[in-house]
Formats: sequence, C-alpha cells, structure tokens
Amino acid sequence: MSITVRPLADDLSFGARITGVTLDNCRDAETRKQINDVFWDRGMIVFEGMEPSNAMQMALTRVFGEPQGYALTDVVETSDRVDTGVVEFEYGDVFEVDGVELISWLPWHFDACYTDKLNRGGILRAITIPPEGGLTGFADGIQLYRDIDPALRDRFETLNIVYHTHLMFTNVRFGMPRSYKPVMLRPMIAEMLAATKDAPRAVHPAIWTRETGEKVLHVAPWQAAGIEGMLDAEGDALFEALIREVYAKMTPYHHKWSPTDMVIWDNWRFIHSVGGNPPQYSRQMQRTTIEGDYGLGRMEIAGSAKPAGIDL
Repeated sequence: MSITVRPLADDLSFGARITGVTLDNCRDAETRKQINDVFWDRGMIVFEGMEPSNAMQMALTRVFGEPQGYALTDVVETSDRVDTGVVEFEYGDVFEVDGVELISWLPWHFDACYTDKLNRGGILRAITIPPEGGLTGFADGIQLYRDIDPALRDRFETLNIVYHTHLMFTNVRFGMPRSYKPVMLRPMIAEMLAATKDAPRAVHPAIWTRETGEKVLHVAPWQAAGIEGMLDAEGDALFEALIREVYAKMTPYHHKWSPTDMVIWDNWRFIHSVGGNPPQYSRQMQRTTIEGDYGLGRMEIAGSAKPAGIDL
C-alpha cells in the first residue's frame, strides 16, 4: 500500500499531511526514505488515519531514529505500552491567561532547551481530546528567519541565547501574555522549580544553518534567561523585541486533534505551543521522543551535568 503526501495547508510554506502509513509499510525502506525526505523538507507531518496504538506509534518513531526516554517523571504509562519510550501524560496545572483559566497551556518553546543536546523531535497522539481548546501550535524557524525584520535578524546572526530549567511557569521572563499568572501548580512542578534554581544553564544559537543551506531562527521565550553576554536591561529589551517580532511575523499552524492523528515536528527547526483548554475538561496526550543532537548547543559551564528538569 502506497502513502499519499499533500501539503499541510495551501497557504503555509511548511508541513505536510500523509495518509496510508501502516505497521507493514513503515518498515519498507523506500517508504521510510520518502517519509524522511518529506520531514526534512517540510519540518512537520500530520499522519492521518493511523492505527491508534502504541505499536503503531513506536513503529512510526523508528522511521525517524531511535527512541529516547522522556524525562517527565509523573507520567501514567498505558497498559499496552510496547516500549519504555512511550508515555501518556495529562497536565494538571492551571493558569490564568488574559483573564481565562486554562489547563494544558504551554507558551512557545522547543524541547530540551535547558540542555546541550536537542532531541530530534517528538511524535504526539491524542488519547483524550477536550471538546474545547487543546490545540497544539507549530511555527517554522525557516519561515521566521525569512520574514522577520532584516535589521533585527542581522543583530542576532551571531548571538546565542541562554536557557534555564528554572525559568518556567512562575519565572518566565519574556514573551508572555499581557495578563498571566499560575493559579495551581502540581507539587512536582513546584519541587522541580526549587531544585533547579542553581542548575547549570544551556546555550543555543539564535540562528543556525542547515546542511542544505537554509537558515533557521530558533529562539523561544520559555525558559530563556536572555542573550549570552548581554544579560542586562539592554539585552533583555533586545530579546523581548525579537520575541514580539516572532509573534508578529509567524504563520503558525494550530492542530485540532483526531484520535487517529499522529504528529511529528523537527525540534531543531520548529517551536511549538499548547493553547490550553477549560479546566473542567481532560486532555491526555501520548508521546514518543526521537534521539538526536544538532551539535550546536553547549552548557554554559563546561563539563557541567545535564540540568534536572523535564522535556515539555
């Protein structure tokens, strides 16, 4: 059975939709190459009409690379899991965002920014879908590099951004909504924030170049401490200006979930977010993570251990 590839949307320069992937054909070498070529070119893929099982999710994960353990510590793993790389989770933290209470809300970010090695990407599928909200947003760093103000872009061509696990939820410094406050954080989140206060920080380039020549603007407000060497008021104002420009110029895709969808995104290229949903509704997602390292990150203190934290 062959697969069908089509654009994610006619007005987007990134993303694709693929149908026809099965347990059998995703082990076929030609099919795997075709899928990986699409992934490299388009950066994210919505796989539609998938068998909603852990076996299918793990098989799809291995199309892209080796599974990597997920660092979230309080997950509830499904009873039919086929590998320790498959985790099911539900976020219970409540936030007030512009006057509205939400759970499962996460600002724009890329995974594992707090360490030197960025995983290749993640594959998500929805287990419990809320009737309202719960959309996952994706924004492409190639599109952002192309479309932001050239003068601002030029300022960041050689700059690096410092990230720190401690700067989540109660300590976010950049790019937040006009009105935001945590209403209820789970004890494990509060404990993690306290434990990571003195953890080492990671450094990643604001802009990097892929082997095929495309430049990627890869910055995120969440967990950002600021610009390396400019951790002062002037540097903070410059980084905030960049984040606001990113928000103004991004052409994001917001995915509305179906039980038979699986979505992968390139963690070296994309930032993503979760729009949240009303607290009375549950949102459960299942994730696998793909091992990788783009080789450009480093810890601020040479030889320091990976900081404690979670990939969100």
